[in-house]
Order: sequence, then C-alpha cells, then structure tokens
Amino acid sequence: MTDWGMDFAPDEDHLAIIEAVDSTCAAFDDQYWSECDIEHRFPWEFYRVMAEGGWVGIAIPEQYGGGGRGISEAALVLNRVAASGAAMNGSTALHLTMFGLNPVVKFGNERLKNTFLPRAAAGDLHVAFGVTEPDAGTDTGRITTRAVEDGAGGWIITGRKIWTSKALESEVVLLLVRTDHDETNRLNGLSLFLVDLDPKYVDIRPIPKAGRNAVASCEVAYDGLPVAGWRMVGERGRGFQHILHGINPERILLSAMACGIGEVAVRRAVQYANERIVFDRPIGANQAIAHPLAKAHMELGAAYQMMRLAAWRYDNGLNCAEEANTAKYLAAEASYFAADQAVQTLGGLGYATEYHVERYWREARLQRLAPVSQEMTCNFIAQHVLGLPRSY
Repeated sequence: MTDWGMDFAPDEDHLAIIEAVDSTCAAFDDQYWSECDIEHRFPWEFYRVMAEGGWVGIAIPEQYGGGGRGISEAALVLNRVAASGAAMNGSTALHLTMFGLNPVVKFGNERLKNTFLPRAAAGDLHVAFGVTEPDAGTDTGRITTRAVEDGAGGWIITGRKIWTSKALESEVVLLLVRTDHDETNRLNGLSLFLVDLDPKYVDIRPIPKAGRNAVASCEVAYDGLPVAGWRMVGERGRGFQHILHGINPERILLSAMACGIGEVAVRRAVQYANERIVFDRPIGANQAIAHPLAKAHMELGAAYQMMRLAAWRYDNGLNCAEEANTAKYLAAEASYFAADQAVQTLGGLGYATEYHVERYWREARLQRLAPVSQEMTCNFIAQHVLGLPRSY
C-alpha cells in the first residue's frame, strides 16, 4: 500500500462546512423535494439560500469573488446536500455552477473570467454543459456539432446535443464542438466555447425521464448560433483536452452525491426498521433486515474514503484519475445497493412516494449511468491502470 501522506485528524474547517450545510438543508424537507420532483420544478428557493450562503461559489478563485476552496470542500457541500434528502435534485442544481466552469478558470482568457466567474460565484449565473450527442454518446470523437468561422473573427454554431442538464434555467452553456478535422485523431479538432443559450438560435426540449425531475435534462438544438471569438475557452482544437480537467473533479463530485444518497436511504431504513413491529419485535432485530443495512453502511463508508482520497490528490496537484474513477464506481454501486435495500426494508411502503425512499432509489440508479457508465469506468481501469488491451 502507498502512503499518500494524508492527515486523518479532524479538519475544523471541514467540520464547520458540514455543520453549516446540514443546518441550511434542514429547512428543506423531503416533502419539498418530492414536490419539486413531481412538479418538475427547479428548486429556486433552495438554490437562492445556498447562493446567499456562498456555497455555490465555494470553489471559484477568490480574485473572482469565490471562496477559493478546492474540490474537497465542494464535495463535502454536495455530499451533505444529497444526504439531507435532496439527493440528486438538490446537488445537481448546484454542481454545474460550482465546478462546471473549471475549464474557464484554467484555460479561459481574462475577458471570459472577468465577465462570467464573478456572476457564477454570486450564484447569479446558471451554467449548463453540452458534450453528449445522439450519435456519439461516450465516443466523443464522433461529435458533429460544428462551429465555422464567420469571417469577422467570430463563429457560427450548428448541431444538436442531448442530456444537457439545467439548460432550461441556464444563461450559458460550456459547449464542445468541432472546428477542425484530424484524420489521425478525431479527438483533435474539437474546441470549447462558453456560449449564450439565445432562444433566437437555440431550441431546448426536456427529455422525459424516470427521476431527478426537478432538474431537467434536455435535448438542445443549435441553429446558426453566432458566437464572438473571445468566447472560445483555451486553444482552438484542444477543447477535449481542456474538458479533461473537469472530468476527474466531476467524478469526485458525483461520488460525493452518491454517498449522500446512500446515507439518507440507510438512515430512513434504519429508522423504519427500529419502529416497525412485526411478530412482537422490531423488524430490525432480524438479521435478514439488519445485515444488508450494515453491509450498505460499510460499503458507503469505503466509497466515501476513496472519494476523499481522490479529492485530496486533485487539490494537491497529483494525478487522481485512478482514484476518481474508482470512487465513482464504488459510490454508484454502494448508493444503489443502499437505496434498493431501503426499499426492501420498507416493503410495499418503500414503493410508495409518501416514504421517499423510492425517490432515492430512482436517483441512485442514475449514478450507475452518469456521467459515465460503470462499464466504461472498468474499461478505464483495465486499460490505463492494469495495462490491458483497449476493448472499445
């Protein structure tokens, strides 16, 4: 085992973050989140309170009005949001603005940074992320949404993206498009832009889906969208390389959310197992109930520690691809097992919306698909960590 030099002593700043976020989230109960989900209503009240508290801008550099903290602190915030019962509806309402602009922080020109980062830090700017396409999926090199030069220093963008979360509420989208062709490597020639979701040129349609309905996932069509040249993020043709700097943090944040969903699912199940009396004793006295919940707790704890390790490595400038992907995989599996066992513990009531665990179950299932499938995560570990031949 490698000694990474991590300090496991309690961090007073982190404990303060946990306490403050838990206190804020306590004002938004399960009924609030259930109504947002059922009504497909964005949780504006929750978002505004979190923005006013400075949590949305926690990872944006201080020089642009943010908190200047790292992925470790952002992950703690989203973990506590999810664990409050907000699950993915609450955490994904925040995370694209919290860390989605990381490529702009790292590669954007000063005009981009000064124009957009302060607003994002204040919670005033909502940001979406547009990469996935209907005919590309995880094969990013097949992206066909295209930006062509307009002859006056700007660009015209045309194409279609899917699974663009929060597009309905967002003013801008971080958009990966093709500007050039490279026959030797299709991932070259992709460029990154931060563009306006201008309704004159952009059509946004929500995709009906099983869960996380307070935050819509959308199909977005771009029809001749004009974009100024200064809105390009980083270098022309290196957009894919630029978004890689957001991929590992995204996996870390999603694993933090997943652990939070699993935590609240186990908490609700344990409460029910202590209160529900069958054959004159609490059902939690039965090992068939108790052991799976104990297993879920242990698996969530292991995934949480891997998430913390991945975040620590990222914040300390170390390679964290293995740890981030491992955390994402373990957290998704642990979260779904925990939520599924919560439904099983409540029996038929677990399937009823009144008890909320079915909502955790639906949102935990998404973790095994997004932002990357469990199978593709295994492909990464097999190829890049174990040195096995590429399988796709």
